[in-house]
Amino acid sequence: MADHRTATVNDGEPEPQNNEFQNNSNNNDDDKKKDKNSDPEHFCCLLQPLTPDADPEYIGIRRLLLHRKAEAGALRRRDWRCNGKTYVAYRNYISRPRNWESLRAPSLQNTPGNSGRWISSGSPPPRWSEVDSWSSGRDVQVANSLTNHRASFGSVSNASDSDRPPRHRGVEPAYSFVGMHCIFDQCKASVTVLKFGHMSSDLLAYGASDGTMTVCSVSEKPSVLKQLNGHSKDVTDFDFTSNNQYIASASLDKTVRVWEIEKGICIRVIYGVSSQLCIRFHPVNNNFLSVGNANKEINVFNFSTGRIINKAVFDAEVTAMDHDHTGHLIFCGDAQGCVYSVNMNSHTGILSRSHRHRSSSKHRSPVTTVQYRSFSLLARGPVLLTCTQDGNLSFFSVALEIKGYLTLRCSLKLTPRIHKIQASFCPLLSLEKGEFIVAGSEDSNVYFYDLTKPKHTCVNKLQGHRFPVIGITWNHGENFLASSDFYGIVIVWKRERTNQNKNT
Repeated sequence: MADHRTATVNDGEPEPQNNEFQNNSNNNDDDKKKDKNSDPEHFCCLLQPLTPDADPEYIGIRRLLLHRKAEAGALRRRDWRCNGKTYVAYRNYISRPRNWESLRAPSLQNTPGNSGRWISSGSPPPRWSEVDSWSSGRDVQVANSLTNHRASFGSVSNASDSDRPPRHRGVEPAYSFVGMHCIFDQCKASVTVLKFGHMSSDLLAYGASDGTMTVCSVSEKPSVLKQLNGHSKDVTDFDFTSNNQYIASASLDKTVRVWEIEKGICIRVIYGVSSQLCIRFHPVNNNFLSVGNANKEINVFNFSTGRIINKAVFDAEVTAMDHDHTGHLIFCGDAQGCVYSVNMNSHTGILSRSHRHRSSSKHRSPVTTVQYRSFSLLARGPVLLTCTQDGNLSFFSVALEIKGYLTLRCSLKLTPRIHKIQASFCPLLSLEKGEFIVAGSEDSNVYFYDLTKPKHTCVNKLQGHRFPVIGITWNHGENFLASSDFYGIVIVWKRERTNQNKNT
């Protein structure tokens, strides 16, 4: 009996300790849950607003993946104020300098970067503001000064996408941006091409690898206007008519489709025998539609009837093209890196090849960009910009009196690309400054280059994408720059209006 009582007493003594241990463990679990639920990223994922046309499954998976981030990142995010910002603001916060508090300035009013959201205009944000910075200090501040000493215009330069240009204080920047004007993220596939409307600063359209096309407005309240569905494969190129009433698109599904923007319907389908790779309306006579295809041809279609008027045959697939301002010349590039000048009769649509410029590279690479400009400050005449997939940027002067003869003035070698990344001319600045172009890259940045400088060619870069930047384009007013990436995100950057570029 004594043994039994002792055993009973001994067995009963640990019970308060077990209860205390369980209470402590429950409290710890509650604390962990509280700490876990206090993660700002968790609330950003759960409270993210849905768009009317959003896919619930896509949004749910996206929220789940965002929530399952590393715990180390969650610990750092606890110190970051959650006010609806994207990963860009968080990146700026954790990379702020030590004297960040002294660099802070009054903030701007903004909204999250979901589809069609916009930032209200105002003064430029501070350099290192974790609350309101939509792009890092490296995005807003130009990373290189422009000197009066220029290299030879006929130079050939090598550059890397990760080149960091030197910083000089007190010098007027070449190209700087206030930040992101708006973000369109409703596309679920890679955005392969995007363009602004002719003579329009607000109308933006882009095509994706899933065959869809989207028409947007980037005015004070950005919004998606129309969703054009019809292609079954990648949209390779498209073009607006001069009055922006119609869009003609080319696709890998071997068709050319003509869309009426206001109604959002396809009014004509032109079937081909090979993939359609590039397309342009005649700048003067919009009844002519020129299409380059994988069958080494450029076909000229009658826009009203859809019938072929004429065609020209080349040495390889025609991958990119552009018209001159008169409509008498077509400049096109093929899959072997060659650039052609083609004469076109504006009345009959007849094509005739005139000149060809062969690539000097041993490895032939497709031309991804052909862009014509009617005047260059340095060439004192019309110029042509080409970009190939292996990273070669070439700058030609065009002799219109010799049927579009091309003379290579300078070139720039960048890191070879995997995707068909595009480039574009930048707005004109002044007579003292160089020839600037902007291009996407595989490292998810947008780079600005001065083709006339053999060293420190990169003058600025924009950071905001997380995937390779493929498409790039300026609007008519040249105050907005739009870029698209491999993940389907389209960012419209708002250019800073300085005293020097107010009239550009």
